[in-house]
This record gives sequence, C-alpha cells and structure tokens, in this order.
Amino acid sequence: MSTYDEVTRVRLEDPSRIARLAAARRRRTVADTDGTMMVIAADHPARGALGVGIRPHAMESRRELLDRMREALAVPGVDGVLGTADILEDLLLLGALEDKIVFASMNRGGLQGSSWEIEDRFTAYDAAAIKQSGFDGGKMLTRIDLADDRTSFILEASANAVTDLARHELIAMVEPFMSSRPGGGKIVNDLSPEAVIKSIHIAQGLGATSAYTWLKLPAVDDMERVMDATTLPTLILGGDPANDDPDTLRATWKRALDRPNVRGLVVGRTLLYPADDDVTAAVTASVDMLR
Repeated sequence: MSTYDEVTRVRLEDPSRIARLAAARRRRTVADTDGTMMVIAADHPARGALGVGIRPHAMESRRELLDRMREALAVPGVDGVLGTADILEDLLLLGALEDKIVFASMNRGGLQGSSWEIEDRFTAYDAAAIKQSGFDGGKMLTRIDLADDRTSFILEASANAVTDLARHELIAMVEPFMSSRPGGGKIVNDLSPEAVIKSIHIAQGLGATSAYTWLKLPAVDDMERVMDATTLPTLILGGDPANDDPDTLRATWKRALDRPNVRGLVVGRTLLYPADDDVTAAVTASVDMLR
C-alpha cells in the first residue's frame, strides 16, 4: 500500500494483516551484512522526545516522520531500522521493511522530563513479541544514576530482558549511560571516557549470558581506550544534533568506527532531520563514510 489513509483503513478493518505481513516479510539478517551496519532509529517519540536540535516539535507529525523514514530506508547501503511497534508496523504496512534488519525498542516508559525518567520501564516490545514478528533483536536504554534508588529497577529489568532475548536467540542491544540530575534538574549523561567505560562494564555483565549481547554507545574522546573495555559487538549512536555540524559528527563517528569491535551506526534524528532537510544526502554521506 502507498497511502497513510490505507494504513489507517487496514488498522480499522483488518488489523491481523500486520501479523500476516510480518510472517511473509522478506528478511535479511545480521549475517547477511558485510560486517558493518547502517541502522536508522526512530524510537524517540514513544518516550515523548519530539525535539531535534533547536526544533522542539520536529517529530510531532507521524506522516512526516514516516516520509523521512521511508526516504532514509530507500538509500542504498542502509541495512535496517530500530523502532517501537507503532512505527515498525506502519513501515511494514507501507512495504518499507522488506529485506531489512529490524531491531525493536523495548523500554520507553522513562518519559523525557518525568520525575521517574531513570526508571525506564519496559512498555514496548518483549522478547516473545520480537521473535513472533520475525525481527532480529531488542534494544534497551539503561541509564545508571548512582544517586537514584530507582536505578536498581532498570538494571534488574535490563538483565531480565537480556536473558529472555538470549533464550529466544535474539540480539540484546544495551544502551548504557552513567547519568545524573545536577541540581535535581533534567537527566544528564556523562560522556567522559571514564564514565562510558564504567557503563560498559556494568552493561555487559547484565543477564544470565552475554552470548547475544551487543552495545549501543556514544562516540566520545579516546575511543581506543573506551572500546578496549569490551569484546562485545558495538554500534555507535547518533545523538541529538544540537551543536555539532554534520561533518564534525561524521568525523567523530569515523574515529569510533576505526575500532575493530565497532560494527556500525544506529542514527536517527541526526539523519532524519538534518539542518537542510535533505534526508537522502545526509544518509548517503553517512553510508559512504561507513563503507
């Protein structure tokens, strides 16, 4: 189907079609890639995070977001997508998930700006649903605030998710940060090499097995030392393009990609909402750098 009105009609009249399309989808797995991956992320809206850089409402239109997602996924060299069920199922109905690797976002309960944000409850996919959908793995945000007692909950929940995904032979993509609330305000992630290294050691110890665990990490200073903290496959996240220009960001990603256990990028807002709104050009430049 090609129109959003048709997507709504199917959801109204034949919602079981989503499961049928998922079962019939032409799949591509991680093993089918050339060893590096370009994944487009779009799971921020489910956490109430609609801003991109200086545009606080950039992601509020679902149709515009889907337009941008479809444009990005059509660029040669883009391997896959990361999203919540609402977005992935829209893309599935629109035919945009054919021959793509798909990662499902699992915990979106830590709404941006909420008092409980650090306690990022699992409110989206679980391992069984990911397996049933024929997707490749689940991603979890795991922020660690040593001054907030609720951190223990997210650590336990992430550990359980890692174990459950492994039982289903699915990738567990853990995105850890050492975080804090300076002055009791908004959550701030510590992007120093030392903090990222500490988060790596905590994250890779979660669960009953690490056989299927990957990491999703920021590109920070001294990536050689940072990546020496793990043997796990790692994808580099894009972040929010609030300050850096695209060339600076790509140079930062490139330095991280030079490490042998860094196997690709998971980038969303930076590529879907570039300053000049040329999605194809932004994605193509990143694919060219990756390859």
